[in-house]
Amino acid sequence: MTTDKWIQSVGIKKGMLSRQLGIPEKENIPKTLLDEIINAKAGEKIKNPTLIGKKSIKVTRLLERRAIMASTLKKISKR
Repeated sequence: MTTDKWIQSVGIKKGMLSRQLGIPEKENIPKTLLDEIINAKAGEKIKNPTLIGKKSIKVTRLLERRAIMASTLKKISKR
């Protein structure tokens, strides 16, 4: 495994975070929503600070991990 191809071996299920949040896959997930999910503890219910997607979201550990990955990938794509 080379370091420049690490993301292929992770096994990401494409679009699962969008489906879990109720946001169409073609739209970008807002950074404010990702930050809200990351800062919440597993088991909490949060209100969506944006107008797209579900209004109330229960944070699970899997949702939190997906949000962390999405946030990391957004930072990588800006380089």
